[in-house]
Parts: sequence; structure tokens; C-alpha cells
Amino acid sequence: MKILITGSNGLLGQKLVYQLLRTSGVELIATSLGVNRVSLKNGYTYYSLDITNKDEVLKVIDAVRPDCIINTAAMTNVDVCETDQIGCDALNVTSVKYLIEAAKKYKTHFIHFSTDFIFDGVSGPYKETDVPNPLSFYGVSKAESEKIVMTSGLDWTIIRTNIIYGVVDDVQRSNLVLWTKFSLEQGKSIHVITDQYRSPTLAEDLAEACIAAALKKATGIFHVSGSEEDIDSIINIVKKIATFYGLDQSLIKPVTSAELNQPALRPPKTGFILDKARLELGYKPHSLIEGLKIVTSQLESKAIGGN
Repeated sequence: MKILITGSNGLLGQKLVYQLLRTSGVELIATSLGVNRVSLKNGYTYYSLDITNKDEVLKVIDAVRPDCIINTAAMTNVDVCETDQIGCDALNVTSVKYLIEAAKKYKTHFIHFSTDFIFDGVSGPYKETDVPNPLSFYGVSKAESEKIVMTSGLDWTIIRTNIIYGVVDDVQRSNLVLWTKFSLEQGKSIHVITDQYRSPTLAEDLAEACIAAALKKATGIFHVSGSEEDIDSIINIVKKIATFYGLDQSLIKPVTSAELNQPALRPPKTGFILDKARLELGYKPHSLIEGLKIVTSQLESKAIGGN
């Protein structure tokens, strides 16, 4: 099976590269904007690809003729999406149209990532059949991209997730876990939201579910995240991270969404019901504490020169 990844330099993209290289029967093609930032360069083909450039998309897909495209590339900074709606639309919506147009020639299975931010957060946790009602332009863009995928005529899979964490080859790139750990280790105070609820997702778990969908040719919408038991307020999640690493919780300063006054609205409570992913993809998410142990092991490996 020939699998092409977009956004291979990102957190999820890198995890997919490493896991697919260990998957038999897969020819891997990784694509991202600019140079390849994955430390391991062997065993797969890499193309620099700007998915907002239709000509580039058509050229690369025609060269590869993939059996499956895994589209991880997106603008995910929610506030930037709110203030740069043209850029957000280009990367999150128009590029999906280009990828699907190219994929139709080869009847490619199209796997697309979406978000809990397509929901309004009034009645979380959510199942796949719940009706989207996004509060932000980011959420609107991802909901629109879902419609494009669902009406594409291709075999398609949409995987919705939330708060992905993990370690990339460039450890400086941050996420909730690393931001909390590194900030508190440096003695910095951090302001953390008290009135939003999520279920953090280990990047390895998300990649594993995606690969299962590709290999099983599973189609439809799947909710893939941390387990229902780990749905909690962001401030409690941050406190759990601080406790795990033995860091000073007095540096964690509570703030409400209204006080923070970010450009984009966030859904107050999301989280996912994972029954479908468990049943059809064999999904078994790590708990937050198990995930933190994996992150710690990877950071230690990098500290002594490993990958």
C-alpha cells in the first residue's frame, strides 16, 4: 500500500512517519512545507509540498499515485485562524479541495483530521453523530472541510481529535504537556483556563488509530482522543502534569475564558465518546499518566542523543 502523508513535519505527521516505517507492506511518501525536519531520512520518499498550491498538489499526487492520503496539514492556531481568516481558509478548506481533486484520479482513500472545535461545547463529551455548531473561524473551517471530504465521492475517513501532545524531533516545538513542564521547570508563572474541559490525546495513540483506519480501509467519522476518564478542566490537567513531574503548582495561575479574552471563542466542554473507534479500529488510548511516562522516556532519549 502506497501511503502519502501531508504535514509530515508536524507532531502527528512525525509519529505517522515513524510508525508507518515499522509497518510491513507500506510504501511511505512524506510531504510537508519546506525541508524535511524528521531526523530519520531513510526508508521513505520526501517531497516539499505547499498544499495551498494547486499545481504542486496535482504534480506530487500524479507522481506518487497513492492508495491512501493522510491529511494532517492544517492551520491549528485557533486565534491566528480568527485573525487571518483568508490564510485559514486557504490551508484548511481550499487545500482539501485540491487534494481531493488530485486523489479522484486514482480512487485514493482519503483520511482527514478534524477537531472537537466543530462543536459548541454545550453538551460534551460528543459522539460521531452529534451535530456540529462551531464557535470560531477555525471550527467553521474544519467543519467545512469535513463537508468537502464527505461529498468527495472518494472512500473517506474523518478522524476528530483534541489537544494532541507528545515529543517531536525538534523538542522546542510545544504543546500543552511540554509547555507546562518546561515553563514550571524554569520557574515561570503560567495562566491556565479553569472553565474549559478536554481529553488530551497522545500523538502515538492518534497515529495508531489513523494507521488502523488506513490498513482496514475503515470509512466514516471516528472520534479519537484521550479516554473519557481523562476528560477534565485544562487547569486540572495542567496540575496533574505538574504533580507528575514534581513541579511547583503555585506557579499555576487560574484564569477564566472571559478574563483571558482570546480572539477566538472556545467550546467550554468537549471530550469524545470513543466506542466506535474502540470497536472498529481496536483503539486503546493510554491514560494521561501513561502518556506522560512515554513523553518522559522520549525526552530522556533525546537528552542522551537518541531519536
